[in-house]
Amino acid sequence: MIEVLDVVNDKDEVIGSAPYSEIYAAKFPHRICHLFIFNDAGEMALQLRSKIKSFCPGLWSTAAGGHVQSGETYEIAIMRESMEEIGVAPLAKFLAVDRYNDPSFGHFKFLGSFTSTYNGEFEINLKEVEKISFFPLKEIQEMINQKEKFHPELLFLLEKYFGIKK
Repeated sequence: MIEVLDVVNDKDEVIGSAPYSEIYAAKFPHRICHLFIFNDAGEMALQLRSKIKSFCPGLWSTAAGGHVQSGETYEIAIMRESMEEIGVAPLAKFLAVDRYNDPSFGHFKFLGSFTSTYNGEFEINLKEVEKISFFPLKEIQEMINQKEKFHPELLFLLEKYFGIKK
């Protein structure tokens, strides 16, 4: 199945669509979604991306996230991605949409972020996720300080919304 994404302008308005491969080859702006899950202890869930992923394998990332497919809203995409990656789609509260200048992509994309509270079990998809664990925010900062590898979008969002420095 060919993944088709919406192409957006600098106001995050859809102006077309294209296959994933064309989006990246032509560096078309597009949309990504991210879900921050917290437990009742205030710890944040991070997923360790599978080592077989084509982009950012083996890096820590948000609990769930991915491309917003053509015709989807950020809200629909985060529910789909959450089910695909961690087997649950807890009620997500909209946080923000941010323009992200991605140095590895060479252009910008929009990141739609959500938060949720969840204390249950996860059913991870091993093709997508190696593991998922909860961490106190202080420990996440220590992991970054110790040079553990984090997805660049996660680092951007952690600094902007949670005061965690790169």
